[in-house]
Amino acid sequence: MKQVIVVAGLGLIGGSIAKSVVRDNGHYVIGYDTNNETLQFALEMGMIHEAATDLMTVAKRADYIILAAPISETIRLMEQLDKVSFEKDIIITDVSSVKRPVMEAAENLVNPHLYFIGGHPMAGSHKKGVQAAKAHLFENAIYVLVSGSTVHTKQVKQLKEILSATNCKFIELNATEHDEMTGVVSHFPHLIASSLVHQARKWQETHQYLPNLAAGGFRDITRIASSNPVLWQDIFHHNREKMVQLLDEWIKEMSFLKQLVEQKDRKTMISYLEEAQVYRDGLGKKEKGAIPSYHDLYVDIRDQTGAIASVTQLLAEHSISINNIQILEIREGITGALRLSFSSQTFLAHASQLLRDHGYETMVEK
Repeated sequence: MKQVIVVAGLGLIGGSIAKSVVRDNGHYVIGYDTNNETLQFALEMGMIHEAATDLMTVAKRADYIILAAPISETIRLMEQLDKVSFEKDIIITDVSSVKRPVMEAAENLVNPHLYFIGGHPMAGSHKKGVQAAKAHLFENAIYVLVSGSTVHTKQVKQLKEILSATNCKFIELNATEHDEMTGVVSHFPHLIASSLVHQARKWQETHQYLPNLAAGGFRDITRIASSNPVLWQDIFHHNREKMVQLLDEWIKEMSFLKQLVEQKDRKTMISYLEEAQVYRDGLGKKEKGAIPSYHDLYVDIRDQTGAIASVTQLLAEHSISINNIQILEIREGITGALRLSFSSQTFLAHASQLLRDHGYETMVEK
C-alpha cells in the first residue's frame, strides 16, 4: 500500500518537497493550498497526484503531513489538526526556519495519534511560488530535524525515509540550537542586507548614478534582500529575541570598526580584515547552507556581438549546467567581465578547463 503524504502549502519549499517525493512510486502525494491556480499548476506539472482545498478532510487519509506554510499559519494548522479524530497514527512535520515556537506548539498537542517532528530544509531561493519549485532544490543541503518529547527514534527514521527522495543531509538539533545558529547565519544577514539597500537608496538622493554603480559585490551581498517580505517578517517576529541580541552585538561591532577607521591604525585594520577573510574562506565550502552557495568562475570576454552566446553554447555542448550568469559592469578586484555560477566544484573545474582549452582566460574565486 502506498504511503499517503499530504503537503500543506505548495510554495517554493512545499512544491519542491512534493516534486521530490512524488517521484517515488510508493508515495501518493496530496497537495493542499488555498490558491486554486497553484493547485491546478501542481497537478498539470505532475507535482502531486491529487489537489485539496480542505486540509482537515484529507488529513484523515494521511500517513504523513508536511506543513509548508509560514510559521504563524503552521502553528494555526497544528492546533486545528489536534482536534481531528484520526483512526491511525500520523507523523507531522514542518519546514519553518524558526523552531522554538513551533516545538512549543507541538508540546501542547493532546491528540494521541499525532507525532510531531520539527523540520527545516536549509536551502531556498530569492524566487517564490510553486512555479519556482525544483525537485533538486535540497540536493546535498542540510535538513534539520527537531524531535518532540513524545517522538521516538522509529518515527524519526520513518520521516527520514520519506524525505530521502530530496537527497538532503539530515542533522538533528534541539530548537534552541537551531534558532541560534540560523539566526546568526540566515535571519540576521537578511536584516543587514535590507539595511544596506536602504542606505544605498538614501544616498541615491545625492548621487543619481549610484544604481548604475551598484553592481558586483553590492548586488551579491544584498541578493537575499529580494526575498519574500511577508515571509521574512514572520520569521523575524518569531525569532525576535535573537534578532534583538544580534542587533545589539552588531551595533557594538560597528562601533569598534568605526573607531578602527578613525584611528587610521593600518596594522590593526589589516589584522581585522585577515581574520574575517580566513574565517569566511573556511565556511562550508562543500555544503549548502542557509544561504545557497555557488561555485563562481570569472571569464574574460570581449565586448562584441555573440561573445556570451559563444561561452554558453560551448558549455551546453558539453552538458555543463550553469546556475546563474552575470555580466559584471565593474571589474574591481577580478579579471573577468562574465561570472558563471555552478552548483558543484566538479562543474566549475570542467567548465574552467574547457574554456581555457578554447582560448578563454578564466579565474576561480578562492
